[in-house]
Amino acid sequence: MYVCGITPYDATHLGHAATYVSFDLINRYLCAQGSKVEYVQNITDIDDPLLERAHRDGVVWNELAASQIQLFRGDMQALGVLAPTHYVGAVESIPLVIDAVEILKDRGAIYSIENDYYFHNSPETGFGGLAHLEQSEMEIIFSQRGGNPALVGKLSPLDCLVWMAQRENEPGWPGALGAGRPGWHIECTAIAMHYLSKHSQENTLIDIQGGGSDLVFPHHEMCRSQARVLSGKELAAHYVHAGMIGLDGEKMSKSKGNLLLVSTLIEQGTDPMALRYALMSQHYRQDRMWSLQLLVQAEESLNKLRIALSMPSVHETRSVCTEIADALADDLDTPRALRSLQKWSHLTLEGSSGGDASKLQDLVDTLLGLSL
Repeated sequence: MYVCGITPYDATHLGHAATYVSFDLINRYLCAQGSKVEYVQNITDIDDPLLERAHRDGVVWNELAASQIQLFRGDMQALGVLAPTHYVGAVESIPLVIDAVEILKDRGAIYSIENDYYFHNSPETGFGGLAHLEQSEMEIIFSQRGGNPALVGKLSPLDCLVWMAQRENEPGWPGALGAGRPGWHIECTAIAMHYLSKHSQENTLIDIQGGGSDLVFPHHEMCRSQARVLSGKELAAHYVHAGMIGLDGEKMSKSKGNLLLVSTLIEQGTDPMALRYALMSQHYRQDRMWSLQLLVQAEESLNKLRIALSMPSVHETRSVCTEIADALADDLDTPRALRSLQKWSHLTLEGSSGGDASKLQDLVDTLLGLSL
């Protein structure tokens, strides 16, 4: 499983948390079913937003990245998110990117514009087969998410940068195409293929590529297209995307300035397990709005669950354990799983008995990641 990680120029917000909690649930479920999960998450620790923020704040870019990575990992640990098998930074992966770009060059899939190199998303790559958008829609979204469809010299407006020549006062790394740094999409393609490519007889390279739904296009579409040229195969058997978190009717994002930061909420006294519970109270694929009411309801439900689990006798637990497992097997239906827990808590607090609290608590920890 490959899940696209953060660009570490700012703290973890609830949109990040929702995505990584979702893939943590997938990871937990697969492991509980007996699968050996190789989970890779990248960190884009060299990119324009990071350099811009470092310049604005008068700090060294890699020191800013290191501080935000440390904060992110602390937030994930507080939320009960299991660490991936590998956290892989873009900087440490530059040799992988250079190798991949060289292969693309040998196959005639890249071209230069003023010493920068672009990947040509030709029809032969199956480009567009993931997002299923019209050309005009793709160009608009591409321009909003880091692309430049109007750049003079492009073979196609949707061709993406794979190697940026070093700019003045910016970092660069030596390569056969000149000193520079990776484009965003080729970074994830190269990392996923290096760490997770399966046996050559498989039709796909990895099982799951995941991230937020805003990555369907252009990011995952570009990665998919590049992987097909590099390997002749589909990048992933499953492309899985978590919905967006909004606040006051708008998507939560750095550009809008309407972020709720995980670290800030925890510093203010919010129980991180209540944050996790609230994020799981709606389906992971659903775009949803965050509210104080949602958090209050999560805190109340979590408090009742904790009290119920501490009772000397509890309601029968075998059926609720089955219901939780069945709900997660049904496309991570966490709202249904939590409703089962709420019903069990209610029956326990009414005096019903015959269950084993320790078994339920272990299952809630293992599958839902709620450490109680």
